[in-house]
Amino acid sequence: MPVLLAIVTFVIVASVLLLPCLIGGGGRRQKIIRQRLESVEKAMARDNSSLELDLLRNELLSSVPALNRLMIRWPWAVRLREFIAQAGLNIKPGSLILGSAVLALLGYLLLRYWVVNPFVSLAGVAAGAIPILYVAVKRGMRLREFEKNFPEALDLLARAVRAGHAFTTGIEMIAKELPEPVAGEFRITFEEQNLGLPLKDALLNLTERIPIIDVRFFVTALLIQKESGGNLAEILDNLSYVIRDRCRIYGEVRVKTAHGRLTAGILVALPPIMALLMASLNPNYMKPLWTDPWGPYMLVGAGTMQVLGSLLLWKITNIEV
Repeated sequence: MPVLLAIVTFVIVASVLLLPCLIGGGGRRQKIIRQRLESVEKAMARDNSSLELDLLRNELLSSVPALNRLMIRWPWAVRLREFIAQAGLNIKPGSLILGSAVLALLGYLLLRYWVVNPFVSLAGVAAGAIPILYVAVKRGMRLREFEKNFPEALDLLARAVRAGHAFTTGIEMIAKELPEPVAGEFRITFEEQNLGLPLKDALLNLTERIPIIDVRFFVTALLIQKESGGNLAEILDNLSYVIRDRCRIYGEVRVKTAHGRLTAGILVALPPIMALLMASLNPNYMKPLWTDPWGPYMLVGAGTMQVLGSLLLWKITNIEV
């Protein structure tokens, strides 16, 4: 009972401390300022400039001062911030790390309460990966949504250029007419160049915010056309056709691999489902896994092989186009 009371108290205190960080994030004005500062920082990094901006360096990565000072020294903290931004979430990297640490500790304490062996209890630390996995799933969904609507953005931009509008005006039209996340990303690009950032740097920032091959093709084609000239509307039409054709081929591949993906899903879900059914129908049959000294080790080994098998099946069924 004291252990459960301590765990409940810890969860309540951690939730009170972390919930404002996960929900808040600073408001729209601070978000716009942060995006503009990040765009300037990326442009300076590409130009190998030696100018140091204290405002950029002191940008908060966490609401906790000690953690923020520590994360400023870590190069991967910037990559984590970009990873979160690609998911469209307004969460600071420090909040994500603290949330992962709280879940990892909670998973360890809960498993330690049920399992005597402290080494086996370390498997509960895997619960700390839940926030990272959530961000990764949101990022994948957002990038897929962008990729689906990107050809429409190219068509709209080509029509705007063909009608005599400036290229930047076409970007502004995309920001106003198309749905998110395409509109939001092109709005950021338009605001960056409208505030004085060179168009090349604004487009390169777009490739960093949306790391998909279609956007790299788009930016490369624009930069080449800017240097060598040519019919921009025709280039955009051809690029839109290529992207749509690639999406069509990818859809055909998904259809042909549907059976393999379904089989992989069944194989991955079968062991835990059968374990839960057997534990509910015949608890004495599964009891040795918890009471025998070798039982927890067998569970950890089975879980490890399950994860490895899931990764292999995902690699086999995930065909890139």
